[in-house]
Formats: sequence, structure tokens, C-alpha cells
Amino acid sequence: MRKRSHRVRAVLAVVAAVLLGAAGCDDGAGSAPAPAGTRAGAARPPVWDRSPDSIAAVGDSITRGFDACTVLSDCPEVSWATGSDATVDSLAVRLLGVTGAAERSWNYAVTGARMADLPGQMEQAVPRAPQLVTVMVGANDACRASASAMTPVAGFRADFEEALRTLRSALPKTQVYVASVPNLKRLWSQGRTNPLGKQVWKLGICPSMLGDADDLTGAAMLRRDSVQRRVVEYNRVLEEVCAKDRRCRFDDDAVYDYRFGTDQLSHWDWFHPSKDGQARLAEIAYRRITAGNP
Repeated sequence: MRKRSHRVRAVLAVVAAVLLGAAGCDDGAGSAPAPAGTRAGAARPPVWDRSPDSIAAVGDSITRGFDACTVLSDCPEVSWATGSDATVDSLAVRLLGVTGAAERSWNYAVTGARMADLPGQMEQAVPRAPQLVTVMVGANDACRASASAMTPVAGFRADFEEALRTLRSALPKTQVYVASVPNLKRLWSQGRTNPLGKQVWKLGICPSMLGDADDLTGAAMLRRDSVQRRVVEYNRVLEEVCAKDRRCRFDDDAVYDYRFGTDQLSHWDWFHPSKDGQARLAEIAYRRITAGNP
């Protein structure tokens, strides 16, 4: 019996050693084993690089600087992501310097783009092999001709997932910064105090939220509330999908929570960010991307 017990203990010891060895090969997050010669317990290099060397921007009119310089026109030089305007101090300038931003940042955003357009923009960005891709899209999915025409949440999720797959299939190590959709109802509240802005709104800027801007009836407020709820749902999708990717950072609703005032809104349409608003977006992105422990 003693010999048998000894053999059992020996077998158990071997099994335990094998299991412990297997556990040491993977930290549960897909990390590779430490390189040969690395001191046991030494920290692995962080997955997130806080100083990427090239940037591609995808998204909609906000990233194109729409209405920040002249009425109903793009002004990419003041883009929060890749612009060259010194008063904005864009994310690209902050990370790459003026020369680096001019040489190694690219803006593939399109005014009017919705989430369904993001996979195509990612395809355009892939040949540049950027180390960081910035994403700001979703406002146009809520800003439709009517609240009933807004992009369904399931479709929004599917398109965002497809966009990330498009990027990952070619560039598995490229980092992604995802900005939340702005608080559209707050923008309506700020802009409706300006008569000129309300006239521009009538040209078709975000009719689901901005249509009949002075109508405060119950029906109008319910319409705006439904648009706002959809924006919140979109932001949860952005957060959840991004959380599944180790090289993706969501802004934790920083853009949604930012209280854009009249100084931060375009004085052409009182809805899109002004140069000052673009600078605030650049600050938010820079803080998030360079944070050691977001």
C-alpha cells in the first residue's frame, strides 16, 4: 500500500507541474511568453503605445472641420484629429509635431458619413499602415430626416464591428481611439438661442433633433428625447465593441459629457464645433491616448 501511495503522489506531482507550466505560458489575455533570458516576474511591454508615430482619421463632418471656417464647407486644416491650424493644436500636431503631422497623418473622414461608411474609410486608411486610427462617427446615424429613420442599434453595432474587422485583418497591431457621439440635445439647447443658427438649421442640419427648433410641445420634446436615447445607445455600442479589442480605447463618454458652449460652436450653424471646439476635442483625445492607466 505504501508503494502504491508513493506512486500516486508521484503521478499527481507530475500532473501539477504540467498544469502550472501551462498556466505560466499564457496570462489569459493572449500575451506571448516572456522572451528567453527575461527575469521571472518582469513586466511585459505595455500593449498600448502612448506615442504612436502616424495617424489616420476616419469619421464624419466633425473630423472634417465642417462649418468651422466658412458656412457649409469643410475646413480640414482645423480638424481636431489631423489639422495644421496652430490655434487648434490638433492631436496629430501634439503627438507628431508640426512636420510629422504634415507627413504622417491622413484624414479619410467624409462629411455626412454614417457608421455604415466606416468600413470603406478603414479600407482607405489601411494602405498607410497608421499606428493609430481615430474614430468619430455616429451623429449622422441619429441626425436623420425623422427620428424613425435613425440607424437601428443592431445595424450600428454590426457596421462598427465590420469596420474593426476590416482594420484588424490587415493591421492587427494598429491602435484605435474611439470618440463618443456628442450630446445632440445639449447642442440644440445651446444653438437655439441664435436666430442665424436656426436659419441655417432649416437647410437640413440634423432635422431629427433641430427641426422646428422653437417647438417646445410635448410631441417635439419626445422626439428629441428619442434621438438622445439613441445617441446614448450608440455610445454603449462603441464602448462595448471597443472593450473587446486590446488595442482600442474608448473616450469613456468624454465628448458626450463635454459641455460645448457658444464659444465652442460654429458661428455659422451653431451646431458643429468651432475652431475652439475642435481644440477641445483635440485635448480630450490627447489626454485619453497618452494616459498611462485610462
